[in-house]
Amino acid sequence: MKIKKTLFVIFSALIFALMLTVLELNRNTLWGFILILLVTAGFYALHRVIVKKKNKWYLRLTAWVGWLVLFVGVLLLTWPPVQPVPAVNVKNPEKTEIIALSQGDLQGVYNADKSVEVFTGVPYAKPPVGDLRWKEPQDPEPWDGVLLADHFAPMAMQPRNIPLYYSLYQAIGYHDYTISLDDNYTEPVSEDALYLNIWKPSGELKNAPVLVYIHGGSLQTGQPWYADYRGETLAKEGVIAVNLHYRVGVFGYFAAEELAAESENGTTGNYGMLDQIKALEWVRDNIKSFGGDPDNVTLAGESAGAASVSALCTSPLAKGLFRRVILESSTVASVNPPHSYRQMDEALQAGRETMEKFNCKTIAELRALPAEKLVGEADAHHHMTVDGYALTENPYLSYRKGVHNEEAILHGYNDEESAAFILFDHANMKNYEQKIRDYFGEYADELLALYPASTDAEADKYWAEIYGAVFFDYPHYCLNRLAVENKIPVYEYLFAKTNGRIGNWHSGEEVYCYGNIPADSALYDSRDRELSAQMLGYWKNFITNGDPNSEGLPEWKENSGSDSVILFGDTTEMISEKEHALFNILDKFDGWEEPQKKE
Repeated sequence: MKIKKTLFVIFSALIFALMLTVLELNRNTLWGFILILLVTAGFYALHRVIVKKKNKWYLRLTAWVGWLVLFVGVLLLTWPPVQPVPAVNVKNPEKTEIIALSQGDLQGVYNADKSVEVFTGVPYAKPPVGDLRWKEPQDPEPWDGVLLADHFAPMAMQPRNIPLYYSLYQAIGYHDYTISLDDNYTEPVSEDALYLNIWKPSGELKNAPVLVYIHGGSLQTGQPWYADYRGETLAKEGVIAVNLHYRVGVFGYFAAEELAAESENGTTGNYGMLDQIKALEWVRDNIKSFGGDPDNVTLAGESAGAASVSALCTSPLAKGLFRRVILESSTVASVNPPHSYRQMDEALQAGRETMEKFNCKTIAELRALPAEKLVGEADAHHHMTVDGYALTENPYLSYRKGVHNEEAILHGYNDEESAAFILFDHANMKNYEQKIRDYFGEYADELLALYPASTDAEADKYWAEIYGAVFFDYPHYCLNRLAVENKIPVYEYLFAKTNGRIGNWHSGEEVYCYGNIPADSALYDSRDRELSAQMLGYWKNFITNGDPNSEGLPEWKENSGSDSVILFGDTTEMISEKEHALFNILDKFDGWEEPQKKE
């Protein structure tokens, strides 16, 4: 009897702990925890009565099933509400002085120590809804009174999972999860998402340097409030930081002949890119009101955000909107960009397939569909398009003609870029050679000679390196050579620092270069914090004057030979680029042509 009782206590306690864990990870409201405590107390009381009266086993089973059913009811009843993300992690933050813009009066909030003023959810275009779905962004409407910019606007319409999924992703993928009752809500998504956010140093400013940041997410997902790249720390360093929402997925990159015909510019397929340009125009016209210098803007991005920056470098519509660029872990500067990019015929074909899928014969019919029905088409439409308007041709060709908008480049990639993308696509000796042959065709023998795997571990390692080079490292090598060819000062990095979080995987550098490592995080050591201070210093210097160097920092030399990068790892030092032999093969595979020598 004692053994049965002990087993009951242990098993029921484990079930109860699991229930609490699910409620926490799913961000359920505080009422969920209170109700499950009451339900569990009721279960224990009922179970005790059943045992005392020696009732049959099926009554005990009914009690267990009832407990679990009521838990599901509590889970659904106390589901986290949808509410906007606050601009600062401060309860009842103090409001800033009012800033007068051409649209209307604007007021933000201070951060915890009042060193930074934050303005979030500032509209830079009309909501692209209804008839404005799949149209170029329009000028924003003015507003009456004072707009309190103290919460982020909804993220652009994109596929979403339940909160439990994101919590597990954070805990398992990033090894980083904090138990809290301050995040018991889910973030909103909406087609009405053309807003930007501003972090500025407190007080009066004049001609402060400006950073405009474009978030990543494969042009399918993403949002501007993620802690790793928020602009608060940069603002403390004297930089005005701006980041922006833009249309993604099917809402940002859908293309159709009918849409091109109705556009006065004959464009389709680049609505997200046009949003980015519209935001840059807003910054040009308004940043002076915040104390910023509209003639000293640096444009930055990571992953698909960096691919967007790369495209904007050769867009005629972006000329004069920024001076310098920072590209982290992506470019579209190779002959055939490997992601986030396509030609118009591909875009139009994908558009036709989507219209057929929803049995729509006109754009009006497709516009009439609710956003929630279309949002799942993101995977078919997440590529910038050569539309002859925003993107006139392959950026590689533009650079070869000497056409570009930037006057200095800071760029680079991470040591293990591919890790997150091949989690379920590992190589071994059974499939390694076939993977190489399937992708590289006539150049497979050269790849296999350069990476001759003899064990499963080697096959997996080599496949990861080759994959990362194709999609990330090599496009940066192409960009660097084009920059040198055009006499653009260019500085390249390799981020290789490991840590207790995601280390040097894709996006791992952001928390370092934007100075956002949490002060109380045990996932980072003293070297991580030293490196973050160095990278933040380089980024600040480059944003300010186009040169990352300053006294007290290891020298970062220009990559004028496209063969040397600065290593951000256990040390900070200049090293030789390690993948040139692979890059030489990729040049032939991609069709790279060496420029003709000018007389």
